[in-house]
Amino acid sequence: MKILLIEDDEKIKKIIKEGFKKLGFRIDTASDGKEGLYMAQNNDYDVLIVDWMLPELSGIDMLKQLKKEKNTPALILTAKRDIDDKVEGLSIADDYLTKPFEFEELIARVKALYRRSKNLDDNIIKIKDLELNPDTKEVKRAGKLIELTAKEFELLKYFMINKNKMITEDMIKNNLWEMDSDIDSNVINVYISHLRKKLLSEEEKEKVKNIKKQLAELKAKENKKEKDYITIKSLKEQEKSITYSLIKTYRGMGFKLSDE
Repeated sequence: MKILLIEDDEKIKKIIKEGFKKLGFRIDTASDGKEGLYMAQNNDYDVLIVDWMLPELSGIDMLKQLKKEKNTPALILTAKRDIDDKVEGLSIADDYLTKPFEFEELIARVKALYRRSKNLDDNIIKIKDLELNPDTKEVKRAGKLIELTAKEFELLKYFMINKNKMITEDMIKNNLWEMDSDIDSNVINVYISHLRKKLLSEEEKEKVKNIKKQLAELKAKENKKEKDYITIKSLKEQEKSITYSLIKTYRGMGFKLSDE
């Protein structure tokens, strides 16, 4: 999940940012309404946390302008406690939390906003025999647990939420890394390669193992015949077909996880 926090109180901003980062969330920050509006307009965020009383442009006015272009879920964070203020805030934002607050409640509310926006109310994301639980951080294929790194998990979740959609490298970078991260396409491709291998079913792993064995035997021949080279090419294509069966690459376009 990628969050934009717009808060002018440096102490509160630091506490929230460090808290979410420790939990594995990606979070960008802005200190005034104009900066926050610009960042929200030009980047894709899953949830916005917006202070009401911001310099340059109030949180409410910022969200009013943003809603003309995007419908990013937003939580208003404010010291305003009157019922009229809450009614006004909830007429623009999706949730409202008053200061002071417990960090655990903020996390719960942000997660709830995210789930509602992605239609994940049952928490489990399923595609074919692949299951991902955003809360427990568990991934299973055909009931078998798959061990993923934190970034691999976020990458898979992004693919599954956007199933059947073309995902570009820029989309992955913008959604899975913070704005100031220096990530190139090679790093992204390495993560996708590792993820593909880990997601193979037991049957697919056995097929790939046998193909690699055949390739090794053919490559070990000192005097290869033309048919050997044809067989090697065919085996490599078979291996690629199996490995790329879940997350496909479309040259010059991007990647797609299909549920077909």
